[in-house]
Amino acid sequence: MRIGMIGLGRMGANMVRRLVKGGHECVAYDRKPATVAALAAEGARGANSLAELVRGLPPPRAVWIMVPAAIVDPVIGELRPLLTRGDVLIDGGNSNYKDDIRRADELKAAGIRYLDVGTSGGVLGLEQGFCLMIGGEPDAVALLEPALATLAPGGRMPAAARGEAASGAAPGRAASAAAAALGYLHCGP
Repeated sequence: MRIGMIGLGRMGANMVRRLVKGGHECVAYDRKPATVAALAAEGARGANSLAELVRGLPPPRAVWIMVPAAIVDPVIGELRPLLTRGDVLIDGGNSNYKDDIRRADELKAAGIRYLDVGTSGGVLGLEQGFCLMIGGEPDAVALLEPALATLAPGGRMPAAARGEAASGAAPGRAASAAAAALGYLHCGP
């Protein structure tokens, strides 16, 4: 899968490294060109601007934002005119859930899907994987599943653990505690 990553601090950079090691193509952007160049030397494709990052992704695009909560809205404001219907925007930072609900509603009006993915793992996430707590529509989660599985410590979630029949769980939601142990859990819209 090809995915864009905005924000290449310790967590964002290690997420790119893990994705590249897992066989994904990452288009990476940060306001610090040296940080972008360092990841490009490790196999990511560097972008010098948000527009270049978006141009480097095939539709439907998946763009992951790993920036401090205070600048998520300005980043989305810059990205919004570059994205098209069907694209998925992922906030992996520490945003307040009320902000995520508002963002999802605003972007949905333009046909852009939004996932709130609480991400933990810190600098150890590169080797051990990141725990991902996902909020958003099931179709957007399904589109991102290859990347989510690579980022998580336990690998791909078995279909039976995701399925509705096992426990009557809603579509796309984990059906058992065992699924959470794999490292990522879709908690719903």
